Amino acid sequence: MRFSTSSLERLDLVYKCVGLVLLVALVFGWVLFADFFPILFGAYADQRILLSFLLVASTTCALVKLSSVGALRPSLFQLWPFSVLLFSFGFGAFQYQSSNFFLVEPIFYALYFLAFGLCGYLVWVTGCALKVAFVVTFVAAVMCFFYAAMTVTVYAFAIFDGFSKLDEIIPWGFVSIRYWSHVATWLIPIFPLFVLVGPFKRSSLWRAVSAFTATIWWWMLFMSASRGSIGGLCVSLILVLALFGKIGMSWGAVFVKYAVYGLLAWLLLSVLIPSLAFQDLHIREIRGDSSGRMALWQEAWEMSIQNFPLGMGPQSWLTHDVLTDAYRSSRKFGHPHNMYLMWAAEYGWISILGIALLCGAALISLFHRVSRIKESISRDACYLVAFTGSVIASLIHAGASAVYLAPGSMLIGLIVLSVYWSLIKSDTKNEIGSSDLRPQKKSQKLGYGVVIIFVGVSLFWFNEVLNYRRAMSSDFGSYQQHGSFGQLPRFWLHGYFPRPPASMPITENRIQ
Repeated sequence: MRFSTSSLERLDLVYKCVGLVLLVALVFGWVLFADFFPILFGAYADQRILLSFLLVASTTCALVKLSSVGALRPSLFQLWPFSVLLFSFGFGAFQYQSSNFFLVEPIFYALYFLAFGLCGYLVWVTGCALKVAFVVTFVAAVMCFFYAAMTVTVYAFAIFDGFSKLDEIIPWGFVSIRYWSHVATWLIPIFPLFVLVGPFKRSSLWRAVSAFTATIWWWMLFMSASRGSIGGLCVSLILVLALFGKIGMSWGAVFVKYAVYGLLAWLLLSVLIPSLAFQDLHIREIRGDSSGRMALWQEAWEMSIQNFPLGMGPQSWLTHDVLTDAYRSSRKFGHPHNMYLMWAAEYGWISILGIALLCGAALISLFHRVSRIKESISRDACYLVAFTGSVIASLIHAGASAVYLAPGSMLIGLIVLSVYWSLIKSDTKNEIGSSDLRPQKKSQKLGYGVVIIFVGVSLFWFNEVLNYRRAMSSDFGSYQQHGSFGQLPRFWLHGYFPRPPASMPITENRIQ
């Protein structure tokens, strides 16, 4: 049987679409339904290992594809906004050796930014930005619906069993309720896309299912009383409407409508029904104080100026001698509950400058895209508005939490950021169209050489990640016996390893 060239191209496109759907579904499934997957080392560790593997695999695939079409050199030029940030991580990795496994985290962060930058550029340069955005939106709709439906089931069982502390079991499937709120911050701004784009947007059933999904997720957010997430979403709504004007009104209207639905659901499911079913009404309140964060932020600030502007080195939050009395007498965490202050403390204010440069470059690209879209309510406009809202909300949330540390949040964020980086380019159709690229043997050889070097370094790093996990697991028994802080999640769930030398096991300098 012979196939025409067009038939083979269509077949190849189908395979790529199916592969993309399966990959995105795997990530969403592993984050939202970790309880139903075979567990090797625990859900938190498994998600971290999956994320580490995806960073290496996605970056490698992007480098190979870009090399094969002769676009590697332009792609590296496109990464200039990442340069200062990557330098800060690289400097921290090779300048300081203050603790065991000091290489793991800085390379991990560098790979994270490289992965979404290269993947986003590859999606754009091949002209697939809208297709990929649709796949992510569709998979998010399906996965979030099933999570919402199962949440209602959990709620019903809790009510019938007389369990009044609903916030202790809902949201379910996460180590902490806050880790779910990190995921919600990424996904809730995308929910309006369910009824604004796609082939089912005019279907009454699909619109009802979408409203149900968004209502339950907003209800869980109100029930969790996550100030960082709610605040980030509210500010995101204001900024998006200010940036896009009339272009963002349709998205904003659906966003607000879903939030109102969620508030009504909270009144019904968290107030009215429990007050009728139980004598004691248990509602998580939004606190007005800093919840102990101020002491952590003061400590991180003092750390950031100790070796200005380069910071005290990777993992120094875990190993440094305490600098402030407030932190000495406060609760201990694996991070200062602020992503920016944590990076300023460990990688210096130069890393914050790198973040500002990256955000500034993204903002300039966004302004160019908005000026081209003007007031046409098109598919790309809707996607751009929604994903902009998602990224803004998450960046704001990161200022009151360690939002990028939880592996579930980082997995979802990797997908969202990759799509967003492709959407904010100057035009939906790439300026360097794939048909215009003329791969040259010299540039291809150079590109493949880069790939080989990258794979070699990445394999060494990934092996170090696994060694770090084994060391953490070996240390856990000693830590439980002598430590009094409980589990302090950071890279791993038992995040307080390494720690100050005086509190490490005496018999071993490096746990294997």
